[in-house]
Amino acid sequence: MNERIFLSAPHMGGDEIKFIHHAFDENWIAPLGPNVNGFEADIQEYNNIPYAAALSSGTAAIHLALILLGVKNDDVVMASSFTFSATVNPIVYQQAEPVLIDSEKETWNMDPELLEKAIEDYIAKGKKPKAIIFVHLYGMPGKIEEVKAISEKYDIPLIEDAAEALGSKLNGKPLGTFGDFGIYSFNGNKIITTSGGGALVSQKKEWIDKSRFLATQARDAAPYYQHSEIGYNYRMSNIAAGIGRGQMKVLDSWVEKRRANYNFYKKELNSVGFEFLEEPTSSFSNRWLTCVLFNEKLTKKPEDLRQELEKFNIETRPLWKPMHLQPIFKDCMSYRSGVSEELFQKGLCLPSSSSLSDEQKEMVVEKINDFLK
Repeated sequence: MNERIFLSAPHMGGDEIKFIHHAFDENWIAPLGPNVNGFEADIQEYNNIPYAAALSSGTAAIHLALILLGVKNDDVVMASSFTFSATVNPIVYQQAEPVLIDSEKETWNMDPELLEKAIEDYIAKGKKPKAIIFVHLYGMPGKIEEVKAISEKYDIPLIEDAAEALGSKLNGKPLGTFGDFGIYSFNGNKIITTSGGGALVSQKKEWIDKSRFLATQARDAAPYYQHSEIGYNYRMSNIAAGIGRGQMKVLDSWVEKRRANYNFYKKELNSVGFEFLEEPTSSFSNRWLTCVLFNEKLTKKPEDLRQELEKFNIETRPLWKPMHLQPIFKDCMSYRSGVSEELFQKGLCLPSSSSLSDEQKEMVVEKINDFLK
């Protein structure tokens, strides 16, 4: 059996261990320290945004953003339906009501027209939404400018979930910097990793300062342990941040490699019945995962191919199952176009690690072609 070809494996650049050794040498084995401060500065500089908080996960970042916006029991939050559950779970943490918005076909992300219809419906009911959570899936820039205009028109804060989109840009502007808050994830499968971690970014210093306070158990400024608010254990460790500092040095290189994966697959597989997600004008995707759709020429199904490739130790994965189809969220209000359900039925994510060798990519293509023949 060949060595496993992962969907999206962690990929170290080499400098990570230097930052980790420094933390050990200085005994900074703590939730805070120089690596955390340095990693936050790296995120700020890379994304040209003034304030960032390094946290334990992207989920923690979304949760803190909702808290800072005052989302609470029975409030309404509009959210992308075609996403991972971590986008929507924090809404429920706050005992608020998720309203799930379907995708548009061009980028697979939230449909601005459906969003505006949902907002108008809820305002007419006397229940103006408290926030919007917009996701950029698979690193592809969504129609964030249109959504931002809608958020401003109705004065509804915008949380931009760029968990999969670090390194992606729209009109030269980094994703995660369009909204009132931006969210990044550094989970082990993301384009760079801190093993597990995330970040919250904003133009507002007071929000990021408050997020750090809440993320360290909301300890008051007193010589003893005093707490006037509920806090959370959401800060990133100094060791994990050291990995992140090394990863930031190779981020642009990893983006190039992921984009090269996409170009290779498209060149080799475009004629066999697959459709590929193209970049709209002025968009630059990090191509975190290369995804294909099965068109009507193919009699095989994505699940058939997934199972076949697994026989050769090749990992693939279906596209996200929409939140409105998830058992836990099936009773939530949703505004649907049918786009995300079609994508879920027709799509498959191919191995996309930045560490993929040419031989591994060629093997993936060979096994796909053999199966389709």
